[in-house]
Amino acid sequence: MSTNANHILVADDDDQVRMLLKRVLVKAGYEVSEARNGNEAVRMFKLKPAALLITDLIMPDKEGIETIQEFRRNQTPVKIIAMSGGGRLDQNMYLSMAKKIGADRVLSKPFMPAELLKVVQELIAPAIAVAPVAPPAV
Repeated sequence: MSTNANHILVADDDDQVRMLLKRVLVKAGYEVSEARNGNEAVRMFKLKPAALLITDLIMPDKEGIETIQEFRRNQTPVKIIAMSGGGRLDQNMYLSMAKKIGADRVLSKPFMPAELLKVVQELIAPAIAVAPVAPPAV
């Protein structure tokens, strides 16, 4: 399964959050696909693998925790950022759980675009790669 190093899959049931994340990531040079829940994210990943999955933890149909578990259980080679603004439990409890089951990084909503991009670039290569400069000829 071939992965595009600049492809990011964003899973969130909130249309506005998905749109904002996509705008920030595309502006930074990444290719972005969107999913409304975990089931959709799993289906989309099988069709077009991504280097990074950014998933909300509280979603209908299949929550982020279940989605992370499925990716890790199947040993899917993808980096994962889990994000949450809370829910029935304290958001820190959700984020801690996500980290324990395999999320590479966690973000508390709301967060600044610069914070998101910093974490993304820690996990996958920057989208706009700078070609190495050859040493001068001797």
